[in-house]
Amino acid sequence: MAEWPINDTVSKVFPLYSRANVGEIFPDPISPLNASAGFQHNLEPGWRDAFVACRVWDHDLYDATVDYNILPAFGSYLYINMSLMRLFGVRVPGMSPEAVDLQYFGDMPGIPSYESEQRDFDENPEFAERAGAWLVEEVIGATGLPEYDADRRDVMRIRADRPDMTALTDQQLRERITSFDYILRPLFQHHIEASLKSGVGLGAVAQIAAAVGRPELALTLVGGIGDVDSTGPSKRMWTLSRTAQDPAVAAVFDEGVPGLYDRLSASTDPAVAAFRADLDAFLSDWDFRGPAEWEIRAQTWGVKPELALATVDRMRQVGDDEAPEGKGAIRSEEREAAALVVRELLAGDPETSAQFEATLAAAALWLRGRERARTTAAMVIHEIRLPARELGRRGVEAGALDSVEQIFMLFADELDAYLVDPTAFTDIVREREKSYSALFDVKPPFVVSEEVPPLESWSLRAGAAGAALAAGESVVGVSGCTGTARGIARVLTTPDDPSALEPGEILIAPITDPSWTPLFVAASAVVVDVGAPFSHAAIVSREIGIPCIVSATDATKRIPNGALIEVDGTTGVVTVLAI
Repeated sequence: MAEWPINDTVSKVFPLYSRANVGEIFPDPISPLNASAGFQHNLEPGWRDAFVACRVWDHDLYDATVDYNILPAFGSYLYINMSLMRLFGVRVPGMSPEAVDLQYFGDMPGIPSYESEQRDFDENPEFAERAGAWLVEEVIGATGLPEYDADRRDVMRIRADRPDMTALTDQQLRERITSFDYILRPLFQHHIEASLKSGVGLGAVAQIAAAVGRPELALTLVGGIGDVDSTGPSKRMWTLSRTAQDPAVAAVFDEGVPGLYDRLSASTDPAVAAFRADLDAFLSDWDFRGPAEWEIRAQTWGVKPELALATVDRMRQVGDDEAPEGKGAIRSEEREAAALVVRELLAGDPETSAQFEATLAAAALWLRGRERARTTAAMVIHEIRLPARELGRRGVEAGALDSVEQIFMLFADELDAYLVDPTAFTDIVREREKSYSALFDVKPPFVVSEEVPPLESWSLRAGAAGAALAAGESVVGVSGCTGTARGIARVLTTPDDPSALEPGEILIAPITDPSWTPLFVAASAVVVDVGAPFSHAAIVSREIGIPCIVSATDATKRIPNGALIEVDGTTGVVTVLAI
């Protein structure tokens, strides 16, 4: 049995950790079962493999004194090892630790400098040469995503062959929970490889834009690329929202989101029945999507359809001119126009022109690959979630558990003993769940350097974080997507209830993951507390076609909910116009 809450060991060799990036996909603490059988259990070795595949070092570089070199949990919150990310920046030609910091930290204050931790073995000509070959052959030289397409086909077969969970024995459910290591490790490897490659591509595009004197074009050049998996649900939900405007369907929606799925199912109206059929097809395809979807304890759209229906409810009130396809087309046109500007500036330099074209294509390719791999892995995580929930349901029926979710308070090595005597774990999971719930109230340090502050010293999420802005005052972040928008600020801390966001309002969020994406359709702009040009909010905003500002520290605390604000996505400034 592992320590609970989970506190992994800090590396003395690679001592800098951060919630940057990983906080997007894991805003909440990781559950014991997910740490030991799902996400952390598989991502750590997959990430190790990815770095080695990028030829920046071999497996012998990792610190043998710690189990989780790259993705430890402190206070059950996951952290990314930024020392290793910076080392990647050192060894890849054209990259740097500072470039890595910009991609992951944005403009966050209080980040220790690379010089404060630099090791004497960081600079390595042999690995720099190997990484340079990787850069030419596998990043810039790539023309497609065959491995990622193959991964998707394999996972779609797993989903198609999914058994009826209610027909499986307890032992079969338990075995299924831990049966996906064989595919999750390489899936996560591919995801991290694509993330690293897209980061290199993004940085290279920015360097060329700066070199020709047009640095402001960098983000425009990587927007509107199309075929980004994270935007898929938004487009399908948009179609559902148009159908939901039918008077008969709208009448069912107008009764409220709670119980909406059951009311749609019970209706005999032909229009409602047709909508329900389209909805079920959507939920079948996207059942794995939801808030914190890589946490197997989380409720996804397939587990709780009202989460998706609440977003459709918002969308049905949005005019046709806000269609994501139209906004994406505008961004694509802007991208082509920006590329034309750079091409004209490089017309007299054939070599750099060729580098620009290859880099531009690679940046788009690997941004698609990143989101493709992320989505594919989320599908498999859902295949762990479903047998665990069925086992939890049976535990509730037997009186051993108080709720289905308590099954996720077990560690993987306890599952066999649980099957022998479920009631022996009743008090254990109750206590763990109590402490797990308490972890949601604390705010994990954004950066950990050398040692983890005691959990009892962490600030509370509800604590004050600076005075609210008055009219005329601003908060400054980093541009995630260019453009300007004015509207009412709507501060949301979770995507679970999108009903508070009215069409045209500006979404202010702490951080976003793919489950937030459909809300971007209704919003006129997005501002997030934490993030960088490489983060999810920025990538999706560039595809949806709305201004975005990331790394706007404490925006959710300082921007008054309901205030009229202006978002300048080019300068990164959010200004309160009126309270």
